[in-house]
Amino acid sequence: MAGLVYAAVRKDYGDVAALRGLELDVADGELLVFVGPSGSGKSTALRLAAGLEEVTAGTVHIGTRDVTRLAPAERNVSMVFQSYALFPHLTVGENIGFGLRARGVPRGDTVRAVEDAARIVGCDALLGRKPHELSGGERQRVALARALARRPDVFLLDEPLSNLDAQLRVDTRAELKRLHATLGTTMVHVTHDQLEALTLGTRVAVIDAGVLQQVGTPAEIYERPSNRFVARFVGSPPMNMLPAALEDGFLRAGPFAFDPEVLRLGSRAAVEIGIRPEHVAVVRSGDGVSAIVDVVEDAGSETFAHVRASGTRLVARVSPGLALEPGATVRIHIAARNLYIFERETGVALGGIRR
Repeated sequence: MAGLVYAAVRKDYGDVAALRGLELDVADGELLVFVGPSGSGKSTALRLAAGLEEVTAGTVHIGTRDVTRLAPAERNVSMVFQSYALFPHLTVGENIGFGLRARGVPRGDTVRAVEDAARIVGCDALLGRKPHELSGGERQRVALARALARRPDVFLLDEPLSNLDAQLRVDTRAELKRLHATLGTTMVHVTHDQLEALTLGTRVAVIDAGVLQQVGTPAEIYERPSNRFVARFVGSPPMNMLPAALEDGFLRAGPFAFDPEVLRLGSRAAVEIGIRPEHVAVVRSGDGVSAIVDVVEDAGSETFAHVRASGTRLVARVSPGLALEPGATVRIHIAARNLYIFERETGVALGGIRR
């Protein structure tokens, strides 16, 4: 097994920098997830590790080897693509063993490797079928088995779940986590789905516009975002953001006022406060700021209310038993201990209560 190191890696396409100064150490045996919006550079990072793109600057190491200038076949990595990339004219067994045969692995060793890989991912009963006879989830298992068969140092997974339906994505995500726990091999997974990233990764690397924004455990990314982008991108619904300023000794954000000393803001005047939907308390009556309910989204186990307080709009996660209706008047309360504070100009997280 081996870890993966990106040392100040940069990838340019003409005047466009797809990846800028990526410095990241993926530990031996961990499952790291790159997450970010479309075009952020996450798949480019994966392809640079695989050798499918040429590094403009910096180096890529796998274990103790500098693989920056090595061909893909010399890196001992396996990549699983979004499209599965199965050969339609080959059986499942032939697809799984294709790479081994291409490298001249003896037939007996190839057969054993194919059977072992198929058993691990649960597609050993499908070895004689063709890809067109398989469901999307079964094709995904075959693609994983093909990657597993060669026993790589690193698995590279490029949005492998994006073509699956919602329930199958959940099931396959759990299978991937089980597979990682079983094998203990280093895995790097790319997704645009922040829920997938949080539930799957040992650590999560959030990337935007070619720049690594933050890397940490799922809990660190969610609870202590380093900047406004991470705070808004990770979490569904996104974090509420309210411009705020010091006025008359208070930090005021719309109809809300907070003691700046409690928030440890010092003299900073131009900030934004962030509040997760689960921390916006909504009640029918009592203390708090008066608000009007605009929209109610019932998601079964969760209910989200879009509320408006003196022109300030917020999304709140509320108890399904509250039975709110659009147009209802409610009271909302935000506790200072649940605030996130960001510098308004740069978006950098400051030292509010949540820090």
